[in-house]
Amino acid sequence: MDLLIPSTGLLFWMALTFLVVLFILWKFGFPVITNMVKERKAFIDDSLRKAHEANERLANIQKEGESILQEARAQQAQILKEAAETREAIVAQAQAKAREEGARLLSDAKAEIEQEKKAAIADIRKQVATLSVEIAEKVLRQNLQGDKAQMDLIDRMLDDVNKQ
Repeated sequence: MDLLIPSTGLLFWMALTFLVVLFILWKFGFPVITNMVKERKAFIDDSLRKAHEANERLANIQKEGESILQEARAQQAQILKEAAETREAIVAQAQAKAREEGARLLSDAKAEIEQEKKAAIADIRKQVATLSVEIAEKVLRQNLQGDKAQMDLIDRMLDDVNKQ
């Protein structure tokens, strides 16, 4: 029966030991444990706050990255547009210059051809005149060997001049 119902002395010493251990724990153990729990809670709270700030910074960085990317795309489109406009202007300028150069070359060629034509005509006239004079001289030498033939020729020429 002593096992089921303890004696009063045993209960007293057990209660006294319990209270001493409780007092020592209350005075020295619980504050240390409570401080450790508070520090752990503060560390976790601080870590959560830092993680939240890091997420916010990451979101801001992503937004900035997207805006920078959009700005870069816009600049790229603008640069491509300007390059296309510049290319078109250069091509148009080159075409205009080629047309002008072609017109100038054509004009120069026409002028040169005209000059060569005039020179050729003058040369042909000169040759024809020389040949005509030579032929006329030979014909006149053969035809005008007598005085009567010379006088007939002079009369015909005077008649031709008077008719005109």
